[in-house]
Parts: sequence; C-alpha cells; structure tokens
Amino acid sequence: MQDDAQSILSPETMAHESFNSAAAAVDRLEALYSRATQFLSDEFLRTVSQGHPGRRLRAYYPEIRITINSFDKVDTRLSFGHVSGPGTYATTVTRPDLFRNYLIQQIELLIRNHGVSVDVGLSDTPMPVHFAVSGSAVAIPQEGVMNFSLRDVFDVPDLVTTNDDIVNGVMTRYDDGSAPLAPFTAQRVDYSLARLSHYTATDPTHFQNHVLFTNYQFYVDEFESYARAMLGDAASGYTAFVATGNQEITSPDGVLQTFTKMPQMPTYHLKRADGNGITLVNIGVGPSNAKTATDHIAVLRPHAWLMVGHCAGL
Repeated sequence: MQDDAQSILSPETMAHESFNSAAAAVDRLEALYSRATQFLSDEFLRTVSQGHPGRRLRAYYPEIRITINSFDKVDTRLSFGHVSGPGTYATTVTRPDLFRNYLIQQIELLIRNHGVSVDVGLSDTPMPVHFAVSGSAVAIPQEGVMNFSLRDVFDVPDLVTTNDDIVNGVMTRYDDGSAPLAPFTAQRVDYSLARLSHYTATDPTHFQNHVLFTNYQFYVDEFESYARAMLGDAASGYTAFVATGNQEITSPDGVLQTFTKMPQMPTYHLKRADGNGITLVNIGVGPSNAKTATDHIAVLRPHAWLMVGHCAGL
C-alpha cells in the first residue's frame, strides 16, 4: 500500500476478521505476522543492495481485540482468561509461532468465558526492522555504515515506548480508548526476546515453562547430570538438553563443547515436546542480573520460577 501523503510503502491493508475459534484466530495472527516480517526483510535486503528507496517502508504488528458489552458474563473469581468489565480490550502480538499454545489457551478462555468472538487484524504499531529480521541470516548494519540513516527508511526499536507501563499499572488506556488485553506490548516482547538471546546465548524457543535461577556452578553441573540421566530414561518425557550456543543433545552421552568465554547468564534447557520442561539460568552475582533475567523471561509467560541456592532466601 502506497501512502502518498506520508510517502510510506506498506503491505496492503486488510480488514479485521472475527473468530470464534482460537486456533483459527492464531492462524490469522501468524499469517499477518509472517507477511509483515517478509515484507520488511525483502525491502531491507533491496535497500541494502540498491540504496535509499526514496520513501519510508513500514509494516505493522498484528493485534487481537475483544469487546465486552455487559457484566453478565464477567466472573471476577477467575485469575486469567477473562476481562474485568465491559469495554474494548486490545493487544499487539509478535512471534505467534512461538506463543501459539499460550495464545490458543488464552483466546479460548476469553471466547468461552465471555461468549463473544475475538477480532484479529493489523494494529497501528509499526514493527521495527531489527525485530522483523531477528533470528534470520540478515544482519542490520550499525548506524553510519550505510550512506543514509536507517531511521529515515525503516522503523527502529523505540525504548521510550518499550516499557513496563502496563504491568506497572501506569498505562490503563490506549489512545483509542481500548484497555490493554495483555501485560506486554509486541515491541516490549520483541525487545526481551532479543535480549534473552544476547544474555543467555540460547534462543528463546528453547525456554521451558518451569524456570530455575541459580548463581552456583555446581547446580549447573548437577542439572546437566540430571538432564543426561533423564535423556537415558525413555519414560521421563524429556526429549533434549540445550546448552550454551544452542548446542542440543538428545542422548545421555551427547557431546557438548565447552567455551572459554561464557555469556553473561549461561542458560540450559531440559526440554519436553509440550514445553513443560525445565530451564536453568545461572544469573551469576548481583541483584541486577536477577532483575534483568526476570524482566525478560517474564514475556515468555512461564508457569513458575524459583531461585535455588543459599541466595534464594535473600
């Protein structure tokens, strides 16, 4: 879509669609997200090879919306899967492939508990090109490498709006009057996913629903020993063990490379096919690491996390 007034090229605008099936709604989210990331990836590669395109290039995150018109079906005893009162609620969504099971669970509960459909479509929140190409072979050059500013063509991460205002209770309404449907916006989630890869040297796709934190190496050693034992037990339900650098073994005698330089918070994952395995994060020394780790892992919506070791009581 060409916006002549703003000189912005975007994928063709598509109307919101209503869904009574959570799986179908997530399928639509995945299609919209894939279209946006593909557009930005293709246009970025074209811009790198051919130069400034003479206009801005922009794609938007998909979103979920739900409108409740009555208190009749509001059950405030529920801890999740419902909204607290009538109104329109919305949230932007990123990586619906990664969050598919979580999204289906939450949307199913919303549809069931309120007896209404959910709307899926494009939001008005631009997707930063850095997040669109994250995880691919495409690398974003540093500012100054190209003969024009990347910000003049693509949207980039904005730390002013990538915040915790929703979970902190500071932001209760969007500009259009809708209320937040989720604790984190898509940009906030994308930012944390990128940080997790950086800090832990493992991909967010490996993180499991149960998270342990420690700052003692011997707990890491014991965890690896336990993981190898579980991989040797066909009845354990565990399928793989992932270590630094996304090294993955599926047998108890699998070989893992050791590194002389480790990431800031080495992380290990004992995986189950349904994601209900265990992740161990060695946060090292200092409360700042603990806060950083929990701030970013929170966007993955784990079922539980626990600190093990002497410092667990502090």
